[in-house]
Amino acid sequence: MSDSQKWLLLAFVAVFGALLYLLAPVLMPFAVAAILAYLGDPLVDRLETLQLRGWRLNRTLAVVVVFSGIIFTIAALLVVIIPALEYQIGEFIDKLPSYLNWINKAVIPDLQKYFGRSIRPLREEQLLNMIKNHWQNGGVGENLLESVSHSGAVLIGWIMNLVLIPVITFYLLRDWDELVRRIHDLFPRRAAGTVAKLAAEADDVLGAFMRGQFYVMLALGAIYSFGLWLVDLELALVIGMMAGLVSFVPYMGAITGIVFACMSALLQFQDAMHLLPVVAVFAVGQSIEGMLLTPWLVGNKIGLHPVAVMFAVMAGGRLFGFLGVLLALPVASVVMVLLRHIHERYTFSGFYSNG
Repeated sequence: MSDSQKWLLLAFVAVFGALLYLLAPVLMPFAVAAILAYLGDPLVDRLETLQLRGWRLNRTLAVVVVFSGIIFTIAALLVVIIPALEYQIGEFIDKLPSYLNWINKAVIPDLQKYFGRSIRPLREEQLLNMIKNHWQNGGVGENLLESVSHSGAVLIGWIMNLVLIPVITFYLLRDWDELVRRIHDLFPRRAAGTVAKLAAEADDVLGAFMRGQFYVMLALGAIYSFGLWLVDLELALVIGMMAGLVSFVPYMGAITGIVFACMSALLQFQDAMHLLPVVAVFAVGQSIEGMLLTPWLVGNKIGLHPVAVMFAVMAGGRLFGFLGVLLALPVASVVMVLLRHIHERYTFSGFYSNG
């Protein structure tokens, strides 16, 4: 590669990064659709290879089947989970006065013994009025719609995203293999072999993360929610699903879940002994993840250090907002593949061996 070509490549990367930064809000539905299409493409490929009594599905019919399954699954989860979340949060708020009263009478005096009078009692009425006024204005769905409807532009953006995401997902699923072939054909022929090798490795890594980790998150959310329900925690579904969704960052899901579950258990049972079964739930969940879920669904293909994962998520969020958080780990996985290739080339170079 000549110097002019290197400068041209560097300029292209800089312009691409600037456009990505400026167009981050617009690219959100395309990123979500691309993720859904990537998750669904193996299922479409598998349906294309099936033969039922000598009849085989074409690509479009296979996409229709998978696409319908994705839409139905998302809709069913929303219909089941959102009312349950709203019910649990409502029950918790109804019992909040007794919880705050217990904190002021039992917890605050003990804290004052150790930390002095700087620990002041909670202002129960003020906190209750603020929380109840906000919650009584509507449930989860109503509050969401109300906040969106305050701005016509935001409302139009939400509607456009809701319409665009399914449409883009359908067309990406239908043309996925053709798009991959065309992108491969764009690379110089002398680099086609290397590009194909790196693309295959990146696909393995991305597949392990985006498909495997997605299933791990759902499984952990179900395990945590069921376990906390068994110990009779009122916010079992809320805390369990939150811990499962955050678990794409190593240990963050378990830490977040334990903190919130212990706080909820203390308020609900007002007894430290009930913390033991809560901690046991997350210990069992982490054991199942480490010994069964991650080896089975993810494997060892990602290989990102937990610190690198945290940095990637924080850096992506800081640079590109939610779009950056959404794409941080997939991009980091691809970068890791490229770094492995560079490291391999470096260790076999004369500069390394003769240096």
